Amino acid sequence: MNTILAVTTFVLGIAASGIGLFIVFGVLFAGLLSLIVFWWKQVHKPLGLARINQNPILEPDASHWWESEAVFNPAALYEGGKVHLLYRALGHDGISRIGYASSSDGIHFERYPYPVFELHKPMIPDPRRVYGPLTYHPGLYASGGGWGGAEDPRMVMIDDRVYMTFTAFQGWDSARIGLTSVSLQNFLRKSWYWRMPSLISPPHEVHKNWLIFPEKINDHYAVLNSISPKIAIEYIDDLSKLDDPDVYLTSPGRSGGRKGYWDSEVRGAGAPPVKTKDGWLLFYHANGYKVGAMLLDLKDPTKILYRSSHPVLEANEWYENDGKPGITYVSGAVVIGDDLIVYYGGGDKRIAAASVKLDQFLNRLATGEHASLEPVKL
Repeated sequence: MNTILAVTTFVLGIAASGIGLFIVFGVLFAGLLSLIVFWWKQVHKPLGLARINQNPILEPDASHWWESEAVFNPAALYEGGKVHLLYRALGHDGISRIGYASSSDGIHFERYPYPVFELHKPMIPDPRRVYGPLTYHPGLYASGGGWGGAEDPRMVMIDDRVYMTFTAFQGWDSARIGLTSVSLQNFLRKSWYWRMPSLISPPHEVHKNWLIFPEKINDHYAVLNSISPKIAIEYIDDLSKLDDPDVYLTSPGRSGGRKGYWDSEVRGAGAPPVKTKDGWLLFYHANGYKVGAMLLDLKDPTKILYRSSHPVLEANEWYENDGKPGITYVSGAVVIGDDLIVYYGGGDKRIAAASVKLDQFLNRLATGEHASLEPVKL
């Protein structure tokens, strides 16, 4: 009897242990499966930029009437250990002006209290001038909430001179690309002695996204004036030749995109091209204002080496949908050390930033994008 009891106890013990082991192995297998699924999702995440936690980094300022309605679409330059922004500002009168802000860390910006550029004569803003609002009716919405002025700046520095392109907007029958410049010395001193602007795109046409490359290519200034259906670049030996009102550049205009891809309808280029060891990194807007990326050949930037198969940034956050929903308008990008920081307008109302390790971004772009990207710790 005791023998039977002992055997029974042994068998029950083995059974209990088996059930316990089965449960333990089941839990371990489930955990391992979860890790594999997580890894798979991370590896196959589309290429993208990581928004910084401090967004939005600049908002409208009610104490400055000229930027009380919106601040957005910033140009960016890293020089002298600081990030400098020239941004589009919209006030009570519906006129777009250019404001200025600077930052030592690329996130926390101090603003200049007056516009640094506007389309009037004289072209040098006077801090003593009393700015007063004019009549403005929001129902007369035209471009980004405004109905005239200097819009959407981009800037580059070449040979110790800061060049700014912008859209001179006076209604949809007159949206031309403007060009002006100031010496780097005066720029850093905040002495806004801008050269008299010239209009470099044809009259009676709408052009809003022309860019200047940040260095000469084959000893010529390079002006990017279209990215669709192909990259179009004008090479100029002297930008001052464009001061002549009868001399301007032509463009094939915007047409089409990639059939069957997310960018089947291209809007235009974003920030000025960023020079990297692998090529010119260019951001662009398509299908609304989703942001894509392409890498252009260093010696012949009309050649596209790689192109993103998905948007690298699109409007998902509240500050990208609060003013005009669905807008992420990249217009400035800087490289600080190993880090790429992209500045953009969100919802035609605020300024935000996104970042990534530059080498990671280029590697993912060149190898099919199937890997996760680590955001820069700013």
